[in-house]
Order: sequence, then C-alpha cells, then structure tokens
Amino acid sequence: MELEGGAQDEQAPGEEPSDATPSGGSLEDQLEREGDIAADYLEELLDIADLDGDLDMDVESDRALVSIVGADLQQLVGDQGRVLDALQELTRLAVYRETGERSRLMLDVSGHRAARRLELEELAAATVAGVKETGERAALRAMSPFERKVVHDAVAAAGLVSESEGVEPRRYVVVLPA
Repeated sequence: MELEGGAQDEQAPGEEPSDATPSGGSLEDQLEREGDIAADYLEELLDIADLDGDLDMDVESDRALVSIVGADLQQLVGDQGRVLDALQELTRLAVYRETGERSRLMLDVSGHRAARRLELEELAAATVAGVKETGERAALRAMSPFERKVVHDAVAAAGLVSESEGVEPRRYVVVLPA
C-alpha cells in the first residue's frame, strides 16, 4: 500500500494484516466514531421532532449498532419498518457526510429489528425443515434487504443454501435443497 510521500507499506510474508482502516485507526475505533456521529444526528432529530428517546450504541462484528429506546416511538418504525429503513439510510448519509466512508451502521428503534430478527430466524428454521423434508425449493414473500440477510444467515447456519430473486421492492429469498 502506498503511503503519503510515495513510501510503500510492505507486509512481510506470513504477517497478518493490521486492523487499521484506510482512514487510520482500528476498525473498532472507526465504528465507534460512526456510532457517535449517528447518535449526534439522531439526538438532533429527536429534539426537532420533540420525541423522548435514549440512545444506546454498540459495535458488533463489523458494524456499528445504534438503538433508540423509549416510550411511544412507533412513528419512527412505521408500517412494516419502512420509516425505520428510511431513517437508517438518512443516518448512514449523515455518517458518510462526516467521514467520507460508506457506513453499514444498523439502526433499531424500540427493539423492532431485534424482535423481527427472531421472527425471521424462526421462519427460516421452519422453511429449512420443510425443504429438507420435501427436497423441494421454497420461496418466501418479498422482504427488505435487512430481512433477507437475516434469512440467508439462518439458512446458511442450518447447512442449506439460499438466494435472492426478483427486483426491488419485490425481492424475495428462495431456500434450495441440499
């Protein structure tokens, strides 16, 4: 990798790559910064909308997680999580504006995504069982990118393969037999 001034960053054979990110610092530091930027943005939004909510931040695997918790925040979730999806994209844009880096930040409001994840994992388990029993592929209803990822991960953990078919916003998961 070329550094400022034309110097080369040589990695010795067999040496593990560092956890440093292109902008410097560790990946965890970068994700914590994304969470801080997102929290500032969301705090301002809550103030403007005159909504009460507390913000929790965490880093899980390779993404920042920000949760808004509080009473009566359903309007931030919306029908089938559509407002939450839009709010997540706006928050990612706010992070991008500050960092110049694309964010994979995950936003949750009042535990909506956490609860939905559990429902989808149960759906995936039941679908996998059905596919294993019948040997036939199974197509699920259209889902958001978040929902499809949860299902794909659960199907893979159960030892089967899945793929997405269709075109947004009608993209759906198909679970294939072994």
